[in-house]
Amino acid sequence: MGCTEAEWLGWLPAAIGTHAWHREGQSVRIDLGPSESGAAHLQVCWSVGAPRVIALARVPRLLVQFDFSACDASERYTFMRRFDLYMQRGGG
Repeated sequence: MGCTEAEWLGWLPAAIGTHAWHREGQSVRIDLGPSESGAAHLQVCWSVGAPRVIALARVPRLLVQFDFSACDASERYTFMRRFDLYMQRGGG
């Protein structure tokens, strides 16, 4: 992700939506509700990476890992579609 940790943390609640979640350090556990496989949840972990440098521009970088548990493909897609839209930033 091309953002600082502070920006990420500011955007995160809106991206998660109405799902219950709990932050612990550089990770959050998001309860996605009941599913056919049990109680679905998502663990999101991040760490600060070296900035991406393009000529004189320096873009902050956050390395993010998503680990879904007890979710099927449609549940993952539904969550990530909303999450990606809220995290998307553009310029022009």
